[in-house]
Amino acid sequence: MKIIKTNCNFEREPLKSPFGFKGGYLSELWQTSAYMQSQSGNEAIGFGTQSTLWSDASVFTSNTESAGNNMMFLMTSYALERTKQIDWDTPFDLLDNLLLDVYEYGKKITGNKNLRLTFALNSLVAVDNAAWLIYCKDIGIASFDEMIPQDIKPALKCKHDKLANIPLMSYNVPLDKIVEAVSQGYFFLKIKIGSDPDKDGNLDKMLEWDKNRLQEIHEAVKNIETPYTDNGHIPYYFDANGRYDSKDRLMRFLDYAKTIGALDRIILMEEPFSEEFQEDVSDIPARLVADESAHSDKDALAKIQQGFTAIALKPIAKTMSMSLKIAKLAHEQNVPCFCADLTVNPILVDWNKNFASRLPALPGMKVGILESNGHQNYINWEQMKNNHPMAGANWIEPKDGMFILDHDFYNQSGGIFKDIAKNV
Repeated sequence: MKIIKTNCNFEREPLKSPFGFKGGYLSELWQTSAYMQSQSGNEAIGFGTQSTLWSDASVFTSNTESAGNNMMFLMTSYALERTKQIDWDTPFDLLDNLLLDVYEYGKKITGNKNLRLTFALNSLVAVDNAAWLIYCKDIGIASFDEMIPQDIKPALKCKHDKLANIPLMSYNVPLDKIVEAVSQGYFFLKIKIGSDPDKDGNLDKMLEWDKNRLQEIHEAVKNIETPYTDNGHIPYYFDANGRYDSKDRLMRFLDYAKTIGALDRIILMEEPFSEEFQEDVSDIPARLVADESAHSDKDALAKIQQGFTAIALKPIAKTMSMSLKIAKLAHEQNVPCFCADLTVNPILVDWNKNFASRLPALPGMKVGILESNGHQNYINWEQMKNNHPMAGANWIEPKDGMFILDHDFYNQSGGIFKDIAKNV
């Protein structure tokens, strides 16, 4: 396949309030679009959402927020120019040809020789999505099921009729808002821990903050029942974003959870340690999840061998192509996966939803899950939904904390193949 014309653009979407994780705070997220035209005359537009704080916190903290976003957007633009110089058969081929080149370019413009590979992958989401769409047009594919390669289909063999919508409770979400969300049907809570309460990097203070956060949430929801888990309790999903420095410190958190009767409620513990942490973690009494450290299928295998027992897939943050590769590997290793969010726009939510709806349910769960927190965080969420090519479809908005996935959702593939007005 040959790409003969490209373009890209972005829009800055403000957030309702500072969005805290990894010890930092976002105020906006850039929405990117990538346009491609192939030699056959087909056109496609792919979308992305940038998160410099999530993909490489060092870039975020060493630059202004806008400067960090601009660096990532420059990488998207660079990648699109490179696509015109590459002949490729599938989007996997294109990503293989682009990734290291874009990564090295990113090192140069950020001045960061230790740039995380996820930063480059995040910059390539819009490009990769456009590549899948134009590839499907060129060979006559019109559904997500047809798009999945045969050797990856066993990893994506389910078709859930509902997905639990996981909201995100960042540092500054008050307890009453968490309780309110549960009362509205959101029973699977993702809770950010690893706060830096006094902005002095003190990990003892962080641990105490985390323990207090766990205690107040557990006290508030511990007696609420749900039919969607094996034990009937509200499950907790903690995301530490690499803030814990040792197994000992994490065990102090988990021991406290056991003391207050909350340990069996912790269904997932995501990225407690930094990427550089290499100790075996198979003895940790919680299901440890690899997210941003599982940049590629090779990295995911290393995390599994280290003792991680779940993978958070992010087609909307690490590209569809790489996520398909990781899902295949995890399936072969008998390691469960689920789809996490990046506070993406409504169109990308349905890219993620297509993936999540086909993954087996997590151990301990009776339904599939999908993290989606854009409605909590974007000022213009309602306006953004109107840009969805199937705005108003009944599977776009959760009902009582659930995305209801009917035949229309699967027949339409969530609307991702619908043409969108060219605006780049």
